[in-house]
Amino acid sequence: MATLTDAKCVVVKVGSSLLVDRRTGDLRVEWLQSLAADVAWLKSGGAKVILVSSGSIALGRAVLNLAGSNLALEQSQAAAAVGQIRLARAYEEALAPHSVTTAQVLVTLEDSADRRRYLNSRATLKTLLGLGAVPIVNENDTVATDEIRYGDNDRLAAQIAVTVGADQLILLSDVDGFYSANPTSDPSARRYDVINNVTPEIETMAGDAGSGLSKGGMKTKLMAAKVATAAGCAMAITEGSPLNPLKNLNNGASATWFTAQLDPKTARKHWIATMKPKGTLTIDAGAMCALGSGKSLLPAGLAEVGGHFGRGDPVEICGPDNASLGLGLSRYTADEAIRIKGQNTANIEKILGYPGRSALIHRDDMAF
Repeated sequence: MATLTDAKCVVVKVGSSLLVDRRTGDLRVEWLQSLAADVAWLKSGGAKVILVSSGSIALGRAVLNLAGSNLALEQSQAAAAVGQIRLARAYEEALAPHSVTTAQVLVTLEDSADRRRYLNSRATLKTLLGLGAVPIVNENDTVATDEIRYGDNDRLAAQIAVTVGADQLILLSDVDGFYSANPTSDPSARRYDVINNVTPEIETMAGDAGSGLSKGGMKTKLMAAKVATAAGCAMAITEGSPLNPLKNLNNGASATWFTAQLDPKTARKHWIATMKPKGTLTIDAGAMCALGSGKSLLPAGLAEVGGHFGRGDPVEICGPDNASLGLGLSRYTADEAIRIKGQNTANIEKILGYPGRSALIHRDDMAF
């Protein structure tokens, strides 16, 4: 089974019931400090870390004295508005002693459905990770509707893992893995150590949410597993309530690992290869040589542009003889590509009137 020390990029999902004491509505400070120590430990080993954290509504409702198990939508959004500030500050204060910079990123599942917003999120998260920061990702519950009602942070965590190309996703839960039945009501339920494929039989075993603060259940966790593993990211469900949950997992704590058959980069290239191109980019001999050595496609190597495509759309890459070389995701629209073709990267801002990305197609976004 995988260990966290093997990972290059880890996404950790933190549920409300772990972060907030359900009796008092207060933050579990000691637990959060132990998680921060775990994050610093992972980073010291060279891993990049993203935290996808619930908790804003749970923290905000305590401040606003909103009682009851079911809040109205507008009450949940008001609680989120208050709680988001406290959640971000809590992570910042917990990670600061370890000299770890934090960043708050508010998203919804819609951000992964819209191509332009997805690319912007990917670029921002990749840049933050490259600068050594730990993004604290949370659903933007102040404007979300379905996300609040159905508690999709498990799937959101999987989407974030896919977006950044993480190789491990850890769901810190109130149970120590996936069971054949609800272990609290069925003593014969058995925990799976490893699941290589989420079959229909496995899916029928999933129950509903179990705690008063957490809205995600095993069904959403299985959906997260299917999304993550298809993109080359292994996923674990493990008990998160003890101190230092990530170190515990690395040291062999009970968990269920969902295995990925491909690494994230290979899985992404396979995904790109299945797309239908919306345009064509013909490159010169120098650019073709550069691509052959594993480099990105720069505007300087672009000779011709065909078709109508937008930013993030798949395009066919052709050599000087018009032979197809492969597919790639363009970082520019067709009109922009025409304007900057053959140009040095330093001239992009002058030509377009705004700063652009140095690569027309990044090497990670190509499939040959």
